[in-house]
Amino acid sequence: MELGCSAGKKNMKFSIVITTYNRLTLLRRAIDSALAQTMPCEVIVVDDCSSDGTQAYIQERCEALERAGDQRLIYQRNCSNLGHSRTVNAGVALATGEWIKLLDDDDYLAPNCLEEMGKAIALHPQAVICSCQAAQVDANEVEISITKKVGSGKAFYIPQEDIHYGMLFEQVPFGTPVQVAFSRDAFLKSGGWDSGLDANFDDIDSWIKIAQFGDAIFLNACLAYRRLWCGAYNQKLSLQKRLYTNILIKEKIYSLVSEKHQPDLPKLQDIHAYLKLHWSIVALKKGNLLNATKNFFPASFSPMAWKLLAIAALPRFSKKIFFPQRQLDSNNLALERIFFL
Repeated sequence: MELGCSAGKKNMKFSIVITTYNRLTLLRRAIDSALAQTMPCEVIVVDDCSSDGTQAYIQERCEALERAGDQRLIYQRNCSNLGHSRTVNAGVALATGEWIKLLDDDDYLAPNCLEEMGKAIALHPQAVICSCQAAQVDANEVEISITKKVGSGKAFYIPQEDIHYGMLFEQVPFGTPVQVAFSRDAFLKSGGWDSGLDANFDDIDSWIKIAQFGDAIFLNACLAYRRLWCGAYNQKLSLQKRLYTNILIKEKIYSLVSEKHQPDLPKLQDIHAYLKLHWSIVALKKGNLLNATKNFFPASFSPMAWKLLAIAALPRFSKKIFFPQRQLDSNNLALERIFFL
């Protein structure tokens, strides 16, 4: 069903915030995709003190656009290298849009990304965060895979009281920054990105905090492109550090699950065991047998951990625990119950 809303499209203002550091070759593609949006927006590039010619390139591009009467592109360079999280915060602080679309410099957007998100958000103003599907591409922009659909239908919302419960079981996967847009007001209320988690679940941590202030929207449409390559920030972190941070993130989600879902929660130690099983599999795929073995025992002795692993991997065939997903319709908001787990 077509989700049209011309009034929402006209009145809603988006800011695309691109953070960058020494990736000029990739950055060009990200900026092109931001400026090519079918919905008017401002594009803010925050440079974390690059030394590869980024500053000269963007300044020249800003000047060329201004000569043509286009002032959408805004450039800010940090006084010193602040790291990814603080650079995101600086970009959002500079933005004037009610909604923020983050974009890492190695990713890019489909031309209609903001337009489709804007239509859905206009139908449900209680939303504070919106996510879409993304295609993973290689260095040559050849598609490798597409993130899975969430639920059914083209667009739907999840009430605030259900979000953290769904996140705990990984059935509400907002995804990486290229997939997500959020309310600037909710972001500021949440305190922004935590620099202590720099490039290590700092995005997920932010989605958790933003989701305290309203509902979530999901679009089952591929509107973004995430580049998979060895230069990605999280590829530089050890698997063990990723595991430990993942545990901290799950504990934060666990503490925010609404009272409505408290009776259905597994024990926290079973959540820990599940994560260790998950990261042991990741380590095994990467050929790190020592790390895989270290995490596998004694987590493998938890039946609930295996159950949670199955739920995350094969949600359609796992035990069904349900909560409502509301379909977004241009004429009305109709309640439809589905089974997520």
